[in-house]
Amino acid sequence: MIQEKSAGKRLGSQLFFTGPTMIAFCIALLIPFAYGFYLTLMNMTSPVNPMTFAGLDNYKAALHDRKFWQSLVLTLQYVAATVVMVNALGFALAYLVTSGIRGQNFFRTAIFTPNLIGGLILGYIWKFVFIQTLPTVGGKLGIEFLRLGWLGDEKMAFWAIVVVTIWQSAGYMMIIFVAGLINIPKDVLEAATIDGANFWQRLFRMTLPLMVPSFVVTLFLTLKNGFMVYDLNFSLTEGGPFNSTRMVSMHVVQKAFQESNYGLGQAEAIVLFIIVSLVTGLQVYFSKKQEVEA
Repeated sequence: MIQEKSAGKRLGSQLFFTGPTMIAFCIALLIPFAYGFYLTLMNMTSPVNPMTFAGLDNYKAALHDRKFWQSLVLTLQYVAATVVMVNALGFALAYLVTSGIRGQNFFRTAIFTPNLIGGLILGYIWKFVFIQTLPTVGGKLGIEFLRLGWLGDEKMAFWAIVVVTIWQSAGYMMIIFVAGLINIPKDVLEAATIDGANFWQRLFRMTLPLMVPSFVVTLFLTLKNGFMVYDLNFSLTEGGPFNSTRMVSMHVVQKAFQESNYGLGQAEAIVLFIIVSLVTGLQVYFSKKQEVEA
């Protein structure tokens, strides 16, 4: 009897502390996801028209949607560029602001600040920079690639999004790398220095292997953010010019809400979810295997 009361008390305590979180999780994520999956099995042309059962037709249409796969390939190129550059720059900045330079706390704050600006606002700010500021500066200095309108060129518009993403995200990744660098035992690096290891040997053979846990987190975040980019893409280029920068998330939104093909748009969102889950899951699995202990 006493054990039953104790078990009931523990269950009550667990429900008291975890119940609100589980309810919020179900309302915000689980129920919308289940309803979204339900929509993939239906034909729905508008929110007011009746839905009809479509089976797997929406998934078949998603797999044969050429524009969906084109936007996914473009997104993969964007992910490859941003993941490498954001993590490389974030680590370099973290190394710099933990090296003992004067004013390093100020630099940490200044570099992190762009991450606080929302994607839509950031896109509109940089849109002004690319349309007004850079052409003016490029014209006065005689620098051709600055004078040309980046957002009006099919190739340069893509790199404009990459540049803004790096500017926004590198500071956030820097903070994660700073935490990792601070936790590296100093005696390990001092022992390596005494043994005659130079800067590059300490970096590649000591620091980077011990930073793998930080890279696991930053790679996961940059991969996820790269695949799911929408607000910056919308505010900076709106997918133009000539759909040359229409990332996969924008394609899914336009398919569902602008073309009023909710079932197909949701099916493509599920396909994207599966792809992102596989990529990030494999990244975490293989990255965790590379972890070492000091």
